[in-house]
Amino acid sequence: HSVSRASPNLAFVPACLPPDPVDVEELQRFVSNSKRLFVMTGAGISTESGIPDYRSEGVGLYARTDRRPIQHAEFVRSASARQRYWARNFVGWPQFSSHQPNRAHLVLRDWEKLGKLHWLVTQNVDALHAKAGSQRMTELHGCTHRVFCLGCGDQILRSELQDHFEALNPTWKAEAFGVAPDGDVFLTDEQVCDFQVPACRKCGGILKPDVTFFGDTVSREKVDFVHQRLAESDSMLVAGSSMQVYSGYRFALAAQEKQLPIAILNIGPTRLDHFASLKLNSRCGELLPLIV
Repeated sequence: HSVSRASPNLAFVPACLPPDPVDVEELQRFVSNSKRLFVMTGAGISTESGIPDYRSEGVGLYARTDRRPIQHAEFVRSASARQRYWARNFVGWPQFSSHQPNRAHLVLRDWEKLGKLHWLVTQNVDALHAKAGSQRMTELHGCTHRVFCLGCGDQILRSELQDHFEALNPTWKAEAFGVAPDGDVFLTDEQVCDFQVPACRKCGGILKPDVTFFGDTVSREKVDFVHQRLAESDSMLVAGSSMQVYSGYRFALAAQEKQLPIAILNIGPTRLDHFASLKLNSRCGELLPLIV
């Protein structure tokens, strides 16, 4: 997989100081003492690849706009909501799907190859860990690169769906206004009203990205699987997440219950700060490569 060697894109990364040598030493000790490290990543690991997040202070989507992500119930219930979602997603997809892993993704892949990282759980839906080559991994909230039918469960690649969109909308064009964290863009209602959305080729059902939208829940099977991987681990590292969403936070609570040491690498406060063994305010792509 190609990986950008250029300097990281910091447009969506909150300002922070360079890593303190003491912090580097402490994280080095934490990682060295871990034999089976359980890592959980969030949007803050992908911001350096040029993908904005929702919650970062000053630069996150919530801070910059009044835009909110689509709710699961709205997508399922409303044909016009699906039309709006897919029109925006269609315009944003070429750029979103071209994002590449940054140094933090590559470091975690290397830790896996060395046998240091026991399991990686990402809350991100951007496929950057997969592009980096991580294999011992669970995409907790799914991945935008896959699409499935709500009716029959048939799966297709998102890139394949892009071809269907183009065939159905040969003359449709729209100018995008900024990219959102999940790959869609900002369009007006006038722009989306003529956009045609394909149905499932097998049963005519509703096509949905293979991601957990807000208001939906992660499957019991996936949650149980991740709990099993955590039970096999001896420490937990949270990288680039404020852990505000319960679907990820529950695993930190389980780690605390098992009295596992927890290290947090995130710019800004998190929900775990009061019970973490170690809290570091640095960029993932700047600090993680310093750990050997």
